[in-house]
Amino acid sequence: MTADYRVMCMIKDNQKVFNRLLVMMDAMVTGVAFILSYYIKFYILEDGPGIGVLPVEYYYMLLFFIIPGYILLYYGCNVYTPKRTARLRREVNTIWQANTVGLAALIIVLYMVVKEINVSRSVIVIFYVLNIFLTACLRVALRKSLRTIRRRGYNLKHILLVGYSRAAEEYIKRILDNPQWGYVVCGILDDHIPSGTLYRGVKVLGTIGNLEYILPENRLDEIAITLSLKDYDMLEELVHTCEKSGVHTKFIPDYTSLVPTRPYTEDLMGLPVINIRCVPLTNTGNKVVKRIVDVVGSLCGIIVTSPIMLIAALCVKLSSRGPVIFKQERVGLHNKPFYMYKFRSMEIQPPGKERKAWTVKDDPRVTTVGKILRRTSLDELPQLFNILRGDMSLVGPRPERPLFVEKFKEEIPRYMVKHQVRPGLTGWAQVNGLRGNTSIKKRIEYDVYYIENWTMGFDIKIILMTFFTGFVNKNAY
Repeated sequence: MTADYRVMCMIKDNQKVFNRLLVMMDAMVTGVAFILSYYIKFYILEDGPGIGVLPVEYYYMLLFFIIPGYILLYYGCNVYTPKRTARLRREVNTIWQANTVGLAALIIVLYMVVKEINVSRSVIVIFYVLNIFLTACLRVALRKSLRTIRRRGYNLKHILLVGYSRAAEEYIKRILDNPQWGYVVCGILDDHIPSGTLYRGVKVLGTIGNLEYILPENRLDEIAITLSLKDYDMLEELVHTCEKSGVHTKFIPDYTSLVPTRPYTEDLMGLPVINIRCVPLTNTGNKVVKRIVDVVGSLCGIIVTSPIMLIAALCVKLSSRGPVIFKQERVGLHNKPFYMYKFRSMEIQPPGKERKAWTVKDDPRVTTVGKILRRTSLDELPQLFNILRGDMSLVGPRPERPLFVEKFKEEIPRYMVKHQVRPGLTGWAQVNGLRGNTSIKKRIEYDVYYIENWTMGFDIKIILMTFFTGFVNKNAY
């Protein structure tokens, strides 16, 4: 047995040892962060402990309670759940949440239950910040180490796909695009696709019946059931076969176009019910908070941008004949039409002659002033009044004209989901460059992601991104 093979086996077969080692490292980090906080407070920020300050030995004693408490807290907050495919941001966010709960618990226990008021509050706060920072640094170092190990062919998980479908193709694509996960797709079994067929280097090995001969060899880490919808009658028997072998089995549904990435499930007296669409903004509390922010934000926006709107209005009026404000019918919340306001950027069209299409590059209808307004998105400022009226929101999917809604709802899956929330002045698709003459299908993917993952923090992030990246529109004609 070679040294490389022994290392590979050690890493692959001792995941529990690795997890225990991680717990020990977290315990060490917590202890170091707490004592270091004491020295930062009293020896760096101050000239040493003064009269009435608890000795460092007392803080050492507290570690007998803090370290086990934090380890249990990390378990409770899912810090130790497998993070092979999780993004670093999500892992750090979990660490932050656990430490925030820990901070609250420390404050309650020390100052309200035990009533030990002499424990420095500054030490507790420094410990909170330092522990998050050091634990996050540890995770970054571990991720980089594991990536290096996996690039060398160690710590890999070998997966067999059962069923050739859209889900199988998407799964393979993501595995190949993310080699740092350490997954290797060994092949696919399917009853309809000929053996030897390749998809991005992954071969169809044979029929699903071959699974009975492959499983006893015990060389697989996971089985992923990726059956197409027409083969779901085999699902129950396949799950039974896989579980009987003891190989970890997961199911990747072939209906991702219907079910969101984070489906909302209900337990109906033991019967699982999957809601097709989870929309946080259907919650009354969320709607009220978002509406308050919209009203306050639009009022502030109108006040701040009023000089710019006045100048823009004068330029539009002096540059060409026609009204300053152009209003156009758009489809909004619950498919209800409304008139969206913009500064007029085009020449007045004769009745019945307006083209039922978007503007194109070098469109002769666009005025000189209109080109500037469109390129800088200043033509959108009157929509602040739409927001104040309740037709729109500061953040949301961009509204479309009725004729295009009728067209796209037949051509693009999930297009009408965007009308479950108010349309926005800016949106997740727009700050990611999907504005003007860009892919409608891609835009809808971003809009649906926003709708399903809405939080007030997400809105604030989009607004900030709009200020830094969203005003200049290179795709606007």
